[in-house]
Amino acid sequence: MRRTVTGWILAAATAGVLGLGVVDVPREGAALPDIARQAMTVALPQWRTTEPVSEVVYGTRAFDTFGETFLLLAAVVSVLLLARHRERRREYFGEEEAGQEEQQYEHPGDKPVGPTERVARAADARENDEASGAEEGAREGAGGADGVPQAGAREAGGSAEGGRGGPGPAPRTPDAEPVGVSVPEPAQAMTVVVRVAVRCVLPLLAVAGFYLVLEGYSPGGGFPAGVVLVGLVVLVYAAFGYRRIAALVRPGPLEVLELIGALLVLVVLALGLVLEGSFGANWLPLAPEQTLRSGGTMQAFSLAELIEVGTGLTIVIFSILAIRHDWIPANPDGTGDAGEDHR
Repeated sequence: MRRTVTGWILAAATAGVLGLGVVDVPREGAALPDIARQAMTVALPQWRTTEPVSEVVYGTRAFDTFGETFLLLAAVVSVLLLARHRERRREYFGEEEAGQEEQQYEHPGDKPVGPTERVARAADARENDEASGAEEGAREGAGGADGVPQAGAREAGGSAEGGRGGPGPAPRTPDAEPVGVSVPEPAQAMTVVVRVAVRCVLPLLAVAGFYLVLEGYSPGGGFPAGVVLVGLVVLVYAAFGYRRIAALVRPGPLEVLELIGALLVLVVLALGLVLEGSFGANWLPLAPEQTLRSGGTMQAFSLAELIEVGTGLTIVIFSILAIRHDWIPANPDGTGDAGEDHR
């Protein structure tokens, strides 16, 4: 009941704020705000663009957009840090010698461990880690705690038993599955209706995304264009399964591309300081208005934003989807144990 009342209060407050905003919208005959007047004054003569919004975002207030871009980069780094997988521990330089000295100090009578025995122990530990990892993967593929086969294992193309006539390869689409079976959906792709609808929408969204970034004299820019193009990847993933985009969303190349986009943003804006005396100032020759090069550095900044935003959001989305471990370790009896990593 308390949550319901709180929800109604928040909804009413939000509706009130939105209502005041609508009431306070300037009418046709109202005077323009100062920022709008300045944008309309400088957009055409200084940037050769007929779109004052783009002039504000990528021109007059480019430093603000620059800050937002690197806030996004910081958010992507944070997500990568939180969603990282387990890594094999690496020894620091001289750790073995320091350990042997400490062992001799604590237990003077113990025999020092030689290099051959250390190598053998390391190989045994590595084999144990691999065996436990394989066992854990088998448990994940077989099912959860209730023994129900998981869709992720079937999507990998393997076999699993789950009431569909025994072991066999997972169907590529739900169209090839029997109807009415009470087990999780193992198909990689969605139904034929969803797949056809996504195929129809993809070209339209692709054209819209590239139009937003290329046509600098119309509302848009690299930031919304990057979001639109990321939506294409998510739609393909949802409709056709992860295999269709696996090569496109690999973390390594995406991270390199994102850093390239961030570097391009920094170079484009910093060259304005070097060549024109102001950070973000235009230093490219201006073409006639309503052409692809009419915005000067606005267009270059927008294209760099497209690379940085598109790759960054893709990394964030698929890093979150790839999280498979719990951050609060617990023993089977429910007590915490900071030394164990449960996945």
